[in-house]
Amino acid sequence: MTAPATTLIGAARRLAREVLAPGAEAADREGVSPAAIGEVKRSGVLGVSGPAAYGGAQAPDAVAREIAEILAGACCSTYFVQAQHHSPVRMLAAADSPARERLLRPLCDGTLLSGIAFSHLRAFPRTPVRVTRVPGGRRFDGRVPWYTGWGLNDVMLLAGVTDEGEALFAVADAREQPGLRPTPRLELAALTGTRTVGLELDGLVVPEEAVVWSRPYEEWAVADRPKNTNPNPAVFGVAGAALELLDAAGDAEAKETAQVLGERLREVRREAYALVDEVPPGERLADRLVVKTRAYDVLRATTTAAIVAGGGRALGLGSPAQRLAREGLFLAVQGQTADVRSAHLRALRG
Repeated sequence: MTAPATTLIGAARRLAREVLAPGAEAADREGVSPAAIGEVKRSGVLGVSGPAAYGGAQAPDAVAREIAEILAGACCSTYFVQAQHHSPVRMLAAADSPARERLLRPLCDGTLLSGIAFSHLRAFPRTPVRVTRVPGGRRFDGRVPWYTGWGLNDVMLLAGVTDEGEALFAVADAREQPGLRPTPRLELAALTGTRTVGLELDGLVVPEEAVVWSRPYEEWAVADRPKNTNPNPAVFGVAGAALELLDAAGDAEAKETAQVLGERLREVRREAYALVDEVPPGERLADRLVVKTRAYDVLRATTTAAIVAGGGRALGLGSPAQRLAREGLFLAVQGQTADVRSAHLRALRG
C-alpha cells in the first residue's frame, strides 16, 4: 500500500474515532450536522478516488472500500451522505465537459460536497424525470423520489431521460431555485438523519456546459446493472461494528459468538472482493448475487447478536446496538434492483 493511501486510511480512522462514532446516535436522531460534514471535507476522504491531477488521491479501489467500511461502521448516516459524492467525481473524471474543469478540483479537495439524483433511471421504461432541450441548455421535469444530503450538499449530479431515449447527466446547485423544490424531509426507520428528501422538478433549466454525460439509456444501464450485484462495503463496516459491540459484552458466550461470526464475515468479505477485483464486472453475476445475499445473512446475524447480548437496554435509543440493527435493515434494500430483490428473497426462502 502506498504512503498516500496509508495516510488517507489513517485520516479516515481518526475521523471515525474522534468525530463520527461519538456523534452517531445524535446524527441518527437529529440529522447529520454541518459540523460533521465540515470534518469529512477536511479529512481528505472525499478525494480518495479522484485523479491526482485534480487534487485527488487516485487511490486503488481497495482503499476506497476500506475507507467506506471504516466510516459506515462509525456512523452509517454520515457515511451515506458522503458516499453520494464519489459517483460525480468518477463521472466528471471521465467526462469531456466544461463542468469537469469547473468542479472536479473542488470536489476532490473537499471544497465542495456533491449529492446524486439518478437512481430513478432504474425505473425505465418509466421516466420519473424527463429532459428536454431548450435554448442554451436542458430542462428537467418530474420527481426525484430520493435525494440524500439536502442542506449539506453544495452541488448535485442530476439525471433524466430525453425524448430520444438517452440518459442525460448534468450538474446543478443543490438548493431550492426556480424549477427545483424539495419535499419535506422523509421520515425513515433507519438513516433518517441523512436529510433525505424528494425533489420536485418543474422546469429546472441548466446550461449546456453543465451537461456531463449523455448516451443511449441502454448504454448506461449495461454498465450500471452489474454494480448492485456486489455487496456495499458498508455492509461489512456495520457488521464489523456490531461484532465489536458483541465482543465487548464481556461474557464468554458473547465472545465465542463474535469469534464465529467474525470468521464468517471475513470469509464472505474475501469472496465478495475477489469477485470485484479478479472478475470482469459483467461476468459471474449469479455468483455475485449469492455472495451478496450471504453478506446480508452475516450482517443480520451480527446485528441481531449485538441486540441479544445487550438485552433490553440494547433497545434504548442511546444504544449503538439498535442503531446498527436498523442500519442493517436499510442496507438490505439500499440500491436494490429487481435482480437483487429476487435473489435475496430466494435465499431467504431456501
